[in-house]
Amino acid sequence: MTKLEAVAAWWAPGAHWQTAWGRVGRSRRLVTFRREVLTTPDDDDLVLDHLDGPAGAPRVIVLHGLEGSSYSVYVQGLGRLLAQAGWQATVINFRGCARDPQRLSRSLDNRQPRLYHSGETGDLGFVVRTLAAREPSGTLYAIGVSLGGNVLLKWLGEQGARSRVDAAVTISVPYDLLAAARHLERGAGRFYAGRFLKTLKAKALAVVQRFPGAPSVARVDVQRIARARTFYQFDDAATAPMHGFAGADDYYRRSSSLRFLERIEVPVLCLGSEDDPFLPQTSVERARVVASPDVEIVTTPWGGHAAFISGPWPWKASYWAEERAVAWLTGRPV
Repeated sequence: MTKLEAVAAWWAPGAHWQTAWGRVGRSRRLVTFRREVLTTPDDDDLVLDHLDGPAGAPRVIVLHGLEGSSYSVYVQGLGRLLAQAGWQATVINFRGCARDPQRLSRSLDNRQPRLYHSGETGDLGFVVRTLAAREPSGTLYAIGVSLGGNVLLKWLGEQGARSRVDAAVTISVPYDLLAAARHLERGAGRFYAGRFLKTLKAKALAVVQRFPGAPSVARVDVQRIARARTFYQFDDAATAPMHGFAGADDYYRRSSSLRFLERIEVPVLCLGSEDDPFLPQTSVERARVVASPDVEIVTTPWGGHAAFISGPWPWKASYWAEERAVAWLTGRPV
């Protein structure tokens, strides 16, 4: 595992300042997308946001994190860097996460009684097949952030040598979902979990109201969802039963990318920070032990969660992990 001594911004000291500034101090309108709605094999809507470029330019699939979208600040930052490189991008908005471009506070509804989760790789595979069929001679890469990184690593492990993606980068991945969930039950983790749970619970309850007769909804415990105060409680009451898992433990075990790292057979760069408030460092150490030789894990002493803010002043901020991700991909032979 490589450790890099990048320089953190003096005005965003510590993991929590880094993480918070990364969410509130950046624009969500850096790039303009072309929206496409695909019909999935199970007859649902999957919203893609494309950043077009020169014909034949490499294309990067971008997967956002928990409760994110194509308008998440780190997705916008990656989009601008890819556009500056003359590349193309396709952002997958996980089901229930696509935002109305005119009202970013509003999530668009889906047509099936389900949401998304950390181990759902079917939609990623569907998008890869679709893009590969459209551009059979094109170069296809991927970048996944947080939950999206877990999905990406799991899918790459499932695919092995059959992956159509030529290389990939992940940022701030919670390799062990159970360990991450338990970590967020302590200290400041409860604050972060509470913010996510507010919207996750609302989405889950909305699915129950919209599809009262669906078998997946019948397995959901509405009262336990309303009472949930931790990710484990929410996933045990909503995520697991809605998506066919026996419970939270089964969901975490089967969905953690940690179990799939040894099967990856394409070059992957995994970026993370030692002070990430969303996961224990023991998970990163375990990932290093089991990862295949094609996976390089790089950490910095600082960076928070999916933030990595550098630069002399807030108005001259730079974002190390995003810059490193794009530089690593664009430096590869095409």
